[in-house]
Amino acid sequence: MTYRIECVLACENHLGEGPIWDVEEGRLYWVDGTGRRVGRPSVWRMDPRTGKVEHWSLDHDVGAMALRKGGGAVLALDDGFYTFDFGTGKIELIALVDAEEPRTRLNDGKCDRRGRFLAGGMDDKEELAICGLWRLDPDMKVTLLDRGIICSNGPCWSPDDRTFYFADTFQQEFWAYDYDIERGTVSNKRVFATTKDDPGVADGSTVDAEGCMWNAQVIGGELVRYAPDGTVERRIGMPVRNVTSLAFGGDKLDEIYVTSMARVKHPAVHDMFRAEMKPQFGAGALFRITGLGIRGIPEPRFAG
Repeated sequence: MTYRIECVLACENHLGEGPIWDVEEGRLYWVDGTGRRVGRPSVWRMDPRTGKVEHWSLDHDVGAMALRKGGGAVLALDDGFYTFDFGTGKIELIALVDAEEPRTRLNDGKCDRRGRFLAGGMDDKEELAICGLWRLDPDMKVTLLDRGIICSNGPCWSPDDRTFYFADTFQQEFWAYDYDIERGTVSNKRVFATTKDDPGVADGSTVDAEGCMWNAQVIGGELVRYAPDGTVERRIGMPVRNVTSLAFGGDKLDEIYVTSMARVKHPAVHDMFRAEMKPQFGAGALFRITGLGIRGIPEPRFAG
């Protein structure tokens, strides 16, 4: 199968993350997680048909976003969950999370197919397993689902909703949980795959219609497709090392949009990121892959 990788937007995201293709609008949304630290916008939207790009600036780091059924979005910001109004650009607090842990912030998140928003935290120094996995229900109640996490990434569900996939980037493991879609609970946590022998570590993920889980490997610059048994089915090399997340999009959900980061400095205590004085050429851009012949699954909106 011949496929094509192209840069669709040289947006220079400091930490591009969390792409969402909205099937209702036919538009792509994503965030720049730490863009505000370098004076860059935090929330982005692009209409591929017209080429129109919009963005909004926030005074918080932003880990993830989910669109709401009634309009607007919910955001996992550094200190908690918020609503967001695209018309005014304003945020409103829903609930603070881990307020007693000043070095943690919410990171990656995604909605299940009942419209609940799950997001996990990360230690900003990428060192201590002091973070949790949280569920925001449509009634705005927040529930803790798991703990002992250094850096949350890659939440996604199998097509039958029975398995929840989740990665801890710096423990270098993907976990699979049994998922109760009716109650939004997790159980039977086990290792699904590891990145311990890979050049990169796990970042954002999605699941395709065939039940395979895709992950963007930051540092290594690859998209990795895992079969349901955790074995690697294929790897796709990307033009930049620090790819961060991916989402299926397009009218047929047969294109893959990939975010990346231009961030060079890291407060981490580990030495996984190579020392760089400036970003790699093209780092921080938004990419698109076509011609794979694989389709994704529509991303649900938050039901609250």
